Amino acid sequence: MGCGTSEIESFRVLDINGRKLLSFEPPRRWMLMVAAHELRERKTSDLLSQLDTFRTELSQLRVSKVSGQGGPSKLSKIKVIRKSIARVLTVYNEKRRNALKKASLKSKFIPLDLRKKQTRAMRRALSVHWKNKKTTKQQKKDAYFPKRKYALKA
Repeated sequence: MGCGTSEIESFRVLDINGRKLLSFEPPRRWMLMVAAHELRERKTSDLLSQLDTFRTELSQLRVSKVSGQGGPSKLSKIKVIRKSIARVLTVYNEKRRNALKKASLKSKFIPLDLRKKQTRAMRRALSVHWKNKKTTKQQKKDAYFPKRKYALKA
């Protein structure tokens, strides 16, 4: 909607042998986007090189925006390039995290960025095992004076 071509304009009615069919033609800005499933098949070196090209293109678009040379098509392309950069970075980070997970399967400790985030208080709280631990004195008290059970008449 922001690049001049609305979603409604991209639908066309075709007349084939007297029948009217509705066809969908995607807007031009979709052609610039990179699909995440295609990125997942690439190597990390390819992802980083594509990221560099996107970043240089974004900087060129921003320069043309400031200088006033770019028309509305260039301005709308900035958003698409930013989204593409985010998509590439997301896939790159997924791959990096998956590689870390595979590498840390055999090790005793999990890397910090793979651990559960939680809150600071929850991370420092006692585990269930240590929470349920009792001293010998408390164990003896519990054994000698069990909780009383009362049966109430209805």
